[in-house]
Amino acid sequence: MSSTLTASVTHPPLLKTLSVWIASEAMAKVTRLGAIIIAARVLTPADLGLVALVLAFGEILKAMTDNGCGQKIIAARDKDLAATCNTAHRLFKLWCGVLFSIGCAIAAIFHFYLGQSETALLLVVYVSHFLIMPVGLVPCFLAMRNGKSRTVAAITGGQVVLSALLSVFLLLIWPVPAALILPRLLTAPAWAFAMRYIQPWQADTSAGTMPVMPFIRFGSAVIGVEMTKSLRLQADKLIIGGILGMEALGIWFFAVNAGLGLASSFANALAFALFPSLCAKTGKDRREHLKSALKTALFVLAPIVLAQAFLAPVYVPLVFGANWSAMTNLVSILCLAAIPAIIWAAIAQWLRAEDRAGDEFRISLIATILLTAALAASASSGLQIAAFTYLAAATLTQGGAAFLILKNSR
Repeated sequence: MSSTLTASVTHPPLLKTLSVWIASEAMAKVTRLGAIIIAARVLTPADLGLVALVLAFGEILKAMTDNGCGQKIIAARDKDLAATCNTAHRLFKLWCGVLFSIGCAIAAIFHFYLGQSETALLLVVYVSHFLIMPVGLVPCFLAMRNGKSRTVAAITGGQVVLSALLSVFLLLIWPVPAALILPRLLTAPAWAFAMRYIQPWQADTSAGTMPVMPFIRFGSAVIGVEMTKSLRLQADKLIIGGILGMEALGIWFFAVNAGLGLASSFANALAFALFPSLCAKTGKDRREHLKSALKTALFVLAPIVLAQAFLAPVYVPLVFGANWSAMTNLVSILCLAAIPAIIWAAIAQWLRAEDRAGDEFRISLIATILLTAALAASASSGLQIAAFTYLAAATLTQGGAAFLILKNSR
């Protein structure tokens, strides 16, 4: 039988923590959406396509910064905590440096082989914030371990809000694609030092370090999961851009942000809120907590997603302008893909708490391959057909996997 991750820390009720994460994610997405509103009015679809391309590569790399070390900190035994933090900090610095180098290598390909110098420069700007992240990562996960998830949520959301506000300011005085990328780097120090403020931490050299192999075994699966999850979220942009061109990519990017982007933030909120509380339970209690969390999440979140999809014909032309009113069906369809994502987010956190990140990785990889293949096969038929295909594939893969795991976990 697999070992499980456990933590002895008492955490606030899930609904209370979830509500804070939802508020944080919603506030962050709404303000980021505000930046997209301005961008939709001052940039061309091709400019938005350029931003989408940079963010697709950047977000895939950023997802890989979750290397499992944070979960090890949350679940560590008290006597091993200092050594676990020491090891995690070293691995965070090493891995973020590797991801920065990979980003620069991709940028070099864009510059020297594809002749896209602006894309290359913006990608380097984006990945530069990886070098700042290690300053705040250990304090971030220590704070979550110590029951400060709501404060972490506020800081994380606050960074996105600040970034979006900077984007709006820059777009108004400097309407170029860089205005949507540069703030990601400029706000990274604020996030890092805020984390250190709420949870001061210094490496304790006298505590030594933990063996690295358990981190690598667990972390490699988590990295694989996060990479495939990010590919599932970003591959659509690479496919649409590659098959239909930059202008179509700009339209798709707009529709994703206006629809699925906001709705999928609920899945992120659920994942952040649920994992620490799952680690605090074991065995049957953990399974029951998962089922209760799923019921709560669907009862609270599914109606919000459905309302957003139903009201798209109203708010899209009103908020983004009449020029985008033809995209309302696209926005509505993509909104609905958030519901299977919410279900899978809960199941994935349970698998991690059960120390079954390898199972999560294998399932996520299969789901990503099927979703990407379906989208690639349908994209040439137009954006609306591609959106329907994306929704169907997401429902079958994520919903189906969640059903089978729940059925076999009894």
